[in-house]
Amino acid sequence: MRKINLTCIVDDDAIFIFGVKKVMELNNMCDDFLIYRNGQEALESLLMIISKNKTLPEVILLDLNMPILDGWQFLDEFIKVNVSSTITIYIVSSSVDPADVLRAKSYEIVNNYIVKPITKKKLVSILENL
Repeated sequence: MRKINLTCIVDDDAIFIFGVKKVMELNNMCDDFLIYRNGQEALESLLMIISKNKTLPEVILLDLNMPILDGWQFLDEFIKVNVSSTITIYIVSSSVDPADVLRAKSYEIVNNYIVKPITKKKLVSILENL
């Protein structure tokens, strides 16, 4: 199984963040994490990383329902950015609305839509699909 160097988690749920990090660390799935509590914070930080030519995350786990800038707004802004490396985005949401799943598929950069709670099995499938 391939290991991720850097994973970005964009979610305002501290328990979700803790759980994902713990599962990934215990199973040696990832070396390091970038954590953001909303889409605005994530977008600003990732733009700075890009401008300084620093290492970008290989994977972004993106929640949809967040304050300030939600997941959809983040995606709409992020797809405008010229990124030289491949970043795979997984939407991880509690929403089971078929319209959300369909909308997620309209973004080329989004690999999959995962319904919370996220499990070890779901995280392993992410690694297998990279």
